[in-house]
Amino acid sequence: MQVFLEKLNLDSYSNQEIERLLSIPQNGRSDLEHMWYLMDKVWDEFGCDNKNLDWEKIDKFYSHPVWLLNGLFIEQHALSMQHREAISGWVVEQGFDSVVDYGGGFGTIAKLIATKNPSCKIHIYEPHPSEFAIQRLKNFDNISIGQDLEVYDCLISTDVLEHVYDPLVTFAEMVRAVKKNGFLVIANNFNPIIQCHLPHTFHFKYSFTTFAQKMGLKKVGALDGSHAATFKKKKNVVFNWPMLRKYEAFSKCCYPVIEAVKPIMRPIKRIFR
Repeated sequence: MQVFLEKLNLDSYSNQEIERLLSIPQNGRSDLEHMWYLMDKVWDEFGCDNKNLDWEKIDKFYSHPVWLLNGLFIEQHALSMQHREAISGWVVEQGFDSVVDYGGGFGTIAKLIATKNPSCKIHIYEPHPSEFAIQRLKNFDNISIGQDLEVYDCLISTDVLEHVYDPLVTFAEMVRAVKKNGFLVIANNFNPIIQCHLPHTFHFKYSFTTFAQKMGLKKVGALDGSHAATFKKKKNVVFNWPMLRKYEAFSKCCYPVIEAVKPIMRPIKRIFR
């Protein structure tokens, strides 16, 4: 592993932190579960709390090399790469001229698209880019990375909205960054998988498509081979924030009820299959 890390030419802090994390025993956890465990460990080390949000601490967490380790892990994990191959393949099939990967800081999907379609311009919107990711993207003339947003043919967002303070505001920013009749590829994970999945976002698991429709989108469907869904921007709308906030409050109220009823409904559904 030391030889592998030396080949990556990381800064000394990143190298030491990744070495430290990799020295922690798996204790029977699968590779994926162990990656989640390491992310939770760093979250705890920074004193982060997903119910009492201290964004100064959380920003430090998102700038920690554990995210570099997570990006490296994803590129070696078959199922994770299957999802990203499916997403990039669909994007390339559509022949888009411009794409933004929102929160795609490690650059895996952007690199796949850039390799399959060198004429497509891909921008990575990333608030916490690592120097390693920036350096390895320099080999691609058609990829840029930064904190600026324009308007694109397609936006990709994989596992972003469950991490943010206000998913509706962030999603509105995503929608505005897409041309009319353009597409959004959205993969959410509103579940308590790791501690940086913020519980106040979980209710969107059941209501996200409704909010997408209220914001001018039409759901096209699930994207085969991935955990993402595709949406088409049918029109530019002026967001009715009082109405959206009322729906949000209703969604939050319904969430615990739906979660409580689900275990009861499963055996009933099996009886009538």
